[in-house]
Amino acid sequence: MFSIVNLIDVAEHSRDRLLAALRDAATKVGAEGLLVEPTLPGSRNGGDILMHLRLADRSEWVRIAGEFTDVLHDPAVTRVNGASYTGHPVRTDWSLGPGTVYRTLLLRVAPGTDDATVARFEDDLRLMPRYVRTITAWQLSRVEKATGDSTWTHVFEQEFTDVDGLMGPYLVHPIHWGHVDRWFDPECPDVIVRDRVCHSFCRADRAVLG
Repeated sequence: MFSIVNLIDVAEHSRDRLLAALRDAATKVGAEGLLVEPTLPGSRNGGDILMHLRLADRSEWVRIAGEFTDVLHDPAVTRVNGASYTGHPVRTDWSLGPGTVYRTLLLRVAPGTDDATVARFEDDLRLMPRYVRTITAWQLSRVEKATGDSTWTHVFEQEFTDVDGLMGPYLVHPIHWGHVDRWFDPECPDVIVRDRVCHSFCRADRAVLG
């Protein structure tokens, strides 16, 4: 599946208007999966509106992208961080059902990082859903086209049972701070993610990752 994620900063007085415009555009194009929601407190560099589309393939995005152009160029939009990418979601436990919170992380691996190191980093990220039981689905993807503050290289997405499942068991789990954080910590010799990341999440009333 081909996906688009945009983290959109907007003037506060225009948020509801732009939410409605984006939802209208997403509904008109008939995306297989769509999510347009205000971000929740705790997002960092995550925008005011999170838009996520899942499409059959890249050619479908080429066909419908124009529906969003005017909205994203509205004067009330102050910044858009985003990415397009291909990937396949993984459902961790069907008995949990779909999550109620969707979270995305945009990150940039430092240029010049060798392929073997990038592969180890990706393998470490893939470990997290094994240990964090509040993750109901996830997907790790390499970015095909980046937008915004950085040339993002990866998108790491999850669905969580609820906000507490993200802010508690995920962010404070030993697999996170004791193992994965070394790739992000500027004081650690293993660091390869040096730029600011986008950590954004919102309510989801149905499955986002397939």
